Amino acid sequence: MNKKSLLVLALFAATGLAQAQDTLKKIKDSGSVTMGVRESSGSLSYTLGDGKYVGYHVEICQKVLADVQKQLGLAKLDVKYQPVTSQNRIPLVQNGTVDIECGSTTNNASRQKDVAFAVTTFVEEVRIAVKTSSGINSIAQLNGKNVATTTGTTSVQLLRKHERATGVDFKEVFGKDHADSFLLLESGRADAFVMDGAILAGNIAKAKVPADFKIVGEVLSVEPIAIMIRKDDPAFKKAVDDSITAQMKSGDIAKTWSKWFEQPIPPTNTKVGMPANDNTKNAWAHPNDKPAEDYAKK
Repeated sequence: MNKKSLLVLALFAATGLAQAQDTLKKIKDSGSVTMGVRESSGSLSYTLGDGKYVGYHVEICQKVLADVQKQLGLAKLDVKYQPVTSQNRIPLVQNGTVDIECGSTTNNASRQKDVAFAVTTFVEEVRIAVKTSSGINSIAQLNGKNVATTTGTTSVQLLRKHERATGVDFKEVFGKDHADSFLLLESGRADAFVMDGAILAGNIAKAKVPADFKIVGEVLSVEPIAIMIRKDDPAFKKAVDDSITAQMKSGDIAKTWSKWFEQPIPPTNTKVGMPANDNTKNAWAHPNDKPAEDYAKK
């Protein structure tokens, strides 16, 4: 291939990349936007069936997209919902299938190489869920046990790295999504489920008998959870950040939190019963997109 052909190909690739990264133009030209959602990420993002998705992050994103619609002067904006998993959420944002991912994704330095994150909307504490009857109350008691986690998440690595896990030998069992992982615990195929506290609490609230389960043990890590967008698209990131920051300053985000974590939620009108923790309130008061590594330094 000659130099001229190579140059044409390089220009074509650069043009394609620029279009993929100009999300506002893509939304304006198509009159539609695709929101990545989760089917069982606790009260953050979950399905009610029939293509309906709800939750704390879903509602925040709906408000963001309403602001984007106003910014672009669109009379109508068609919001499409695309279910994603822990495994495919990053590739689907990168390849343009999903424009804004509104699930339960940790913002960390490794992921920032591939995608961008809006300002932190929730600071999570990774914990362990067990059956109330299990007698398990700490990491040390997981020795010889089966521990469930969701494929594509970081939770079991965090457990293995925890200082109190030294010498604790457990076997990992994997669920394809959070509901599947919780089912492993519920059915007795796992003795514990390690995951973000909000996801654990949300799945317990929806269990047949919520009192049969409890969240125990040491906090494994503190992680900023944020809405994910494509990398190197500053105009779209600014639009998303501006909307979320306005929700924080007005107090609207605190009301959205209360709605999904402290009030009865569909489909069973059960309360998760989880007030916002101090780290989350601090993130609302001081909007930032710092990765998890910055929280670990504290």
